[in-house]
Amino acid sequence: MANNYKSNSSEFNPELLLSSFKFPEDPVDPHELQYAYHQNGLQFIKVLPTFASLFSMTSSLHDMNLPGLQVDTRLLLHGQQYIEFHKPLPPTATVHNKFSLAGLHDKGKAAVLEIETKSYDMGSGELLCINRSTIYLRGAGGFSKSSPPFSYSNYPTNQVATVKIPKTKPFTIHEESTQPSQALLYRLSGDYNPLHSDPTIAKIAGFSRPILHGLCSMGFAVKAVIKTMCSGDPNMVKSVFGRFLLHVYPGETLITEMWIEGSRVIYQVKVKERERAVLSGYVDLHHRTSSL
Repeated sequence: MANNYKSNSSEFNPELLLSSFKFPEDPVDPHELQYAYHQNGLQFIKVLPTFASLFSMTSSLHDMNLPGLQVDTRLLLHGQQYIEFHKPLPPTATVHNKFSLAGLHDKGKAAVLEIETKSYDMGSGELLCINRSTIYLRGAGGFSKSSPPFSYSNYPTNQVATVKIPKTKPFTIHEESTQPSQALLYRLSGDYNPLHSDPTIAKIAGFSRPILHGLCSMGFAVKAVIKTMCSGDPNMVKSVFGRFLLHVYPGETLITEMWIEGSRVIYQVKVKERERAVLSGYVDLHHRTSSL
């Protein structure tokens, strides 16, 4: 299967989206305030690395030109996300996104798509980051007639390996609550999937009420890693991986457990109210802080 490249451009201004992540949680904490304010102006504001995941949402499944694949976006579930950073994200920019189909798998009752998005700063032409998204489309499987069912991927295997959560006590733990309106706020990012806002659609999909976006939960987890393991410096992050294990309801409390393995921080997020793991992954760092 040949890569089917598409491209588009988008304006990037993280300051407009801070409320989606409840920023700043503590308006006098410098680790929080750096994402919203700098005394010398907007150009000095830091950007949370997971804002880069928004670039991958500019690609449309309908743009992938996959004849025979029936897509009902109401039944779409985000499986996992990998982000690789090549430059620190600027506070504001026009970004050129080039996306392609990196994988397609027929799972019988579902189809799995892997989409790669490369994002460039249109001003300098420099590559900012690479997103690799794995999307589960329930009800879209059975499109191939071959045996075994169709399966293709050019994902690097080291980026999709199962994260093994250590059985030892976490190095540190961070707890933070989401807001009951968190999913509605996160819609400001441009993800308007009604699964996160429409109670009727949520029930059709099998949930008691609208669920929180997986990327929003991952944003909370990575922010916890930066705050507790990177002395608040987001530019220490080299790459991020997250696998979405279970849904989160807006208003629930997220507990992020963290372990250190060399320059990698392994994390697991649990919902306090249900005592269930909802997200696991890792954050690779350029280096470890001297305090760790």
